[in-house]
Amino acid sequence: MSDRHRELGEFLRRARARRSPDTAGLLPDSRIRRVPGLRREEVALLAGVSTDYYTRLEQGRNITPSHQVLDALIRALDLDHAGSTYLRTLLQPGEVASGDARPTVQRVRPGLHQLLSSFESQPALILGRRTDILASNPLARALFADFDSMPAKHRNYARWMFLDDAARALFLDWSTQARNAVEALRFDAADMPESTETQQLVGELSLASPEFRRWWSAHKVHQRTHGTKRLNHPALGRLDVEFETLALPGDVSQVLYLYTAARGSSSHEALTHLKDHMRSTFATAQTRA
Repeated sequence: MSDRHRELGEFLRRARARRSPDTAGLLPDSRIRRVPGLRREEVALLAGVSTDYYTRLEQGRNITPSHQVLDALIRALDLDHAGSTYLRTLLQPGEVASGDARPTVQRVRPGLHQLLSSFESQPALILGRRTDILASNPLARALFADFDSMPAKHRNYARWMFLDDAARALFLDWSTQARNAVEALRFDAADMPESTETQQLVGELSLASPEFRRWWSAHKVHQRTHGTKRLNHPALGRLDVEFETLALPGDVSQVLYLYTAARGSSSHEALTHLKDHMRSTFATAQTRA
C-alpha cells in the first residue's frame, strides 16, 4: 500500500469519526455504537455507494472514484473547503501537478525577492512546500525570527514553531498557531505524501514534540488564507497582526504571506516603530562603515 493510499484510509476514518449521526440527518436506531461518529455503512448510504466500495476506499485500495462519487463523499462527511481539497488531492492525484516532476530544492525568482524588499512597512514571507520559509523581508525577520541566519534545512515554519523556544514565547496563542501549522503541513503534504523530505520533517517533529504527535495523528487539515497572529514581541510588547495569503502564478507551490495592522492601532504604531528603528540602525551602520 502506498503512502498516499494509507493516508487516504486514515483521513477517511478520522473524518467519519468526527461526523455526528444527528447532524447527518440519520434516524436513531437501537444498535450500540462501538465507534465514534458514523459507521462505514452509514457513510456509504449517505454517499450513495455500496458499503463494500466505501470499505475498500477506507482500506486504501487503489480506486479512483468519479467526480460524482467524490462530491457525494465530501457531502456525506461534511468536509470543509480544506478537507474537500485535501481529499480530492489524495483521490485524484492525476488532476494536480505531479510531485515527481518538481525539483527537490525550491527557489524564489529574483522578481519576487525584489517584491519582498519593496514592502517597507509590512512584514512579508514566502512559504513553499512543507511550510519551508523560502524568503523573508527584513521587517518579517525583525518581527518573527532571523530566518536567514538559520541553517537552510532549518528554515521551516512548522519546525521553527515547535522546536524554537522563542516561537513559543512570541505567540500569545501558541497552541492555536502551532495546531494550525500542523494542519497546514498535512494539507501541503497531500500533494507529495511520499516525499522523503516531508517524512523526515514529520519524523523529527514527532520525536521532539508530544503536541505535534497528538495533532498530527488527528488527521485534520487547514488551509491558511487569512487570519490574525497575537504576539508578545520582546521589544515591541503586545501586538496583533493580520495576514493575507497570495498565491503566486507560475509558482503554484509558493505562497506570499503579507502582515498588516489596522492604521491608528497600537499594533500599527508598533510596526512603524520597528520599521523606524531598523532604518536608524541601518543608517548608523552605514555611517560607521
